[in-house]
Amino acid sequence: MSPGNYILAHDLGTTGNKANLFDERGQPVASAFAGYETAYPRPGWAEQDAADWWRAVRDSTRELLASSGVAPGDIAVVSFSGMMNGALAVDAAGEPLRSAIIWADQRATAEAELLADRCGFEQVYRRTGHRAGASYTAAKALWIQRQQPELYARTHQFLQAKDYAAYKLSGVFATDYSMASNTLLLDQRTRTWSDELLELSGIDRRLLADPHPSATVLGEVHAKAAEATGLPAGTPVVLGGHDFLCGALAVGGHKPGVVVSILGTWDIIVAAAPEPVLTPEACAMGAWVDSHVVRDTWAIMGSAVAGECTEWFRAQFGFEETQRAEAEGGVDWDYLLEGAAASPPGANGVLFLPHLSGSVFPIIDPASRGAFVGLRSATTKGDMLRAVIEGLNYQFLQILRALEAGFGLRTDKLVAVGGGTKNVLAMQIKADMAGTPMEAPAVEEATPLGAAMLAGIGVGLYADEQDAAERVARPGRVFEPNAELTAQYAERFAIFEQIYPALQGINAQLNASP
Repeated sequence: MSPGNYILAHDLGTTGNKANLFDERGQPVASAFAGYETAYPRPGWAEQDAADWWRAVRDSTRELLASSGVAPGDIAVVSFSGMMNGALAVDAAGEPLRSAIIWADQRATAEAELLADRCGFEQVYRRTGHRAGASYTAAKALWIQRQQPELYARTHQFLQAKDYAAYKLSGVFATDYSMASNTLLLDQRTRTWSDELLELSGIDRRLLADPHPSATVLGEVHAKAAEATGLPAGTPVVLGGHDFLCGALAVGGHKPGVVVSILGTWDIIVAAAPEPVLTPEACAMGAWVDSHVVRDTWAIMGSAVAGECTEWFRAQFGFEETQRAEAEGGVDWDYLLEGAAASPPGANGVLFLPHLSGSVFPIIDPASRGAFVGLRSATTKGDMLRAVIEGLNYQFLQILRALEAGFGLRTDKLVAVGGGTKNVLAMQIKADMAGTPMEAPAVEEATPLGAAMLAGIGVGLYADEQDAAERVARPGRVFEPNAELTAQYAERFAIFEQIYPALQGINAQLNASP
């Protein structure tokens, strides 16, 4: 390892910032975490203090430098990944004018409807690759414009969390294409702010930082930031990108034919594409089309709730396993999975519709509800849990097939990252259902590793994304599909797809009743 070739990547998530130090081959050297709180002033509101973001970046950097044994001068570059869809209003000096309205905030529903009305619902998608909604930056900016006009008049820029942190290090206002994609204001074809949408929405162009490729060197750590963090002044700062796409890059998601499943509370499906597909059909299914963190590439994404369903099952049905874990020193989830593994493929005739929080893709119905179908007196708890796991993977298959049909994508290889990859049974079922090998790379921190790869590209440690991928690749376990089970699951998938239409009217009535 040559001096000066360590890479520092910060990942600003919903609960805190994680600082990760990697060597040139992408091997983790050290990490540090600093948390921050989310305030919920009213139902549906979610805010964070930008001072907490900077404190977390500052403190985690100092902790990492102290614990790693790496000399600050040997850090070649700093980069970022982070949550998107926020709105932090800052003045010309970069000082926050109010708390940041983060992605989870839904107060701007009326503003999202106003955007759709002014700009045309389908036209918004044809420009931006996203359906108008309250989560996006444009809707939040309009809320500030309408509800806090004096503050809006003083606003110099609306920033995302990782772009604010990059500004605090470098003194430069900027964003990257992946973050700009989640504002409802970026034209995906030109990767510039849409003059049409800005004019129709009434949002001033001057309030938006210039967008750049994710591997762009934004500037250098200035003297004040160096004093605060312990980093040497002059250390290059690279923009980075949003968390899902950084995570996809880290495991080969920059190549066509590679589909990445990011498994956590949600199952986020990411596929690279050589051009944006912005059709009415894509709009109808609710897919997201983002500019990728990879140059000259777009990302097609769909999502569905995943971990929420298994956690619900554990909370409601895992009392005996919890008691056993306390008595024997084991893990309740492992005991629950023993029962699921003992149930045969097909869960002894039980199916589960995983719509506990409605459905967002490719079925758009927030009023839909979850359901077990096929319960009998002989049904066991293991059958029910296996049905939950199979239901989540039928939903994954539904998303995958919709992306293939709607966008002409092919699936040569499936890759999974995130906490859900620890569930070996679920991973094998996913491979069996898709009929495609599923790889779980030996990468613990995919999102910050992707940001580190972008940093290395930006300063020339790697020639390009492919060179970076080859240098940091850490293959893991591959789950090979069982062709016989693939055929069986295909038959049951056809039955699974009939559950939602059969229950749609019933669920609508249940939601309408007191």
